[in-house]
Amino acid sequence: MTYPFEDGDEVEILKSPAHDSRWQQVQKEVEATGSYHLTETELIYGAKLAWRNSSRCIGRIQWSKLQGLGLKSPAHDSRWQQVQKEVEATGSYHLTETELIYGAKLAWRNSSRCIGRIQWSKLQVFDCRYVTTTSGMFEAICNHIKYATNKGNLRSAITIFPQRTDGKHDYRIWNNQIISYAGYKNADGKIIGDPANVEFTDFCVKLGWKSKRTEWDILPLVVSANGHDPDYFDYPPELILEVPLSHPQFKWFAELSLRWYAVPMVSSMLFDCGGIQFTATAFSGWYMSTEIGCRNLCDTNRRNLLEPIAIKMGLDTRNPTSLWKDKALVEINIAVLHSYQSRNITIVDHHTASESFMKHFENETKLRNGCPADWIWIVPPMSASVTPVFHQEMAVYYLRPSFEYQETAMKTHIWKKGRDSAKNKKPRRKFNFKQIAS
Repeated sequence: MTYPFEDGDEVEILKSPAHDSRWQQVQKEVEATGSYHLTETELIYGAKLAWRNSSRCIGRIQWSKLQGLGLKSPAHDSRWQQVQKEVEATGSYHLTETELIYGAKLAWRNSSRCIGRIQWSKLQVFDCRYVTTTSGMFEAICNHIKYATNKGNLRSAITIFPQRTDGKHDYRIWNNQIISYAGYKNADGKIIGDPANVEFTDFCVKLGWKSKRTEWDILPLVVSANGHDPDYFDYPPELILEVPLSHPQFKWFAELSLRWYAVPMVSSMLFDCGGIQFTATAFSGWYMSTEIGCRNLCDTNRRNLLEPIAIKMGLDTRNPTSLWKDKALVEINIAVLHSYQSRNITIVDHHTASESFMKHFENETKLRNGCPADWIWIVPPMSASVTPVFHQEMAVYYLRPSFEYQETAMKTHIWKKGRDSAKNKKPRRKFNFKQIAS
């Protein structure tokens, strides 16, 4: 076969019986499926040729020596066939425990907003896909808290409940965080407790939860199983490790009676792995000090303690050029670090966290040619420009497995007959850990 060029010359295309046979095979596959699959030989040579054609690479002299590592094996083929059969029979499939564990670790590794991902491979995964009741969910969460707390030597872990099926039988954790403080809005508009949790606290009260209405009430766990209406559970007080806050120089700081809990435990995100969605997961690590000292205690829409503490320090809060906000913020963060470290409770400062992230970033760039990172979330809220992450250019892109934001259960849950409005709900059942564990 010949093809003409513009100047009239012709070039002969070399063909062979093997070429013709392969070409016919490709045409048939495209006609049947709209696409086709490369053979392993084509894939390997194509990869080598892609390197050979890379205009920005100075080391291309080695292109022909590129080793192609096939991802397929008899075990892979067998598992793939098993998945296909399960999908054809049921419309879905179930991950093996090994797949679930590695998928959860990889989802953390892919989380662009997390500064502490250098620990991703050490994540402890609790496979709780066998759980079918809210009491079982509560027991699993309590066991997770106990494991993660570890007498102050915190351990990162995730608990995973059954996967989504048809969207009508979801398992959900209604709390944004497993451990958090209640917030109450008085008639005069004043808020007692954490302003971030006023709406959820009001919801818990309507479910039947009885609170003490103090600044530091631990909210109950609210969970729903298999699409049913939620139940709420009070934690045993001894399960939750809290840290009274004090300052190494300011003795009056302890008199403010401030505190925070030891284990941060996110419970509102969806775990997406292998095309399967897990709507109820609880992920825990440990705090970076600025999360507490800057955001939780000092944000104006949270505890808003910056000015009161600055006044206690004797700073001139009328004049912004006195940098009273900066001075007070530093001392509050010193208090947080001092309080956790003096009790041997795991916490990391923002400088150490930034340096460890840079090591992770460099490792990932070598291993995976990149590291998804959201600069706005990675850079600490204090002393930003003196941390190395501030000066690092980052790219936000999304990989799976992943942890994804999802609508809260309060917004999406379809209540059963007679329970379509939170205002007229009867109190749901209340349990405690000793009842569940016994």
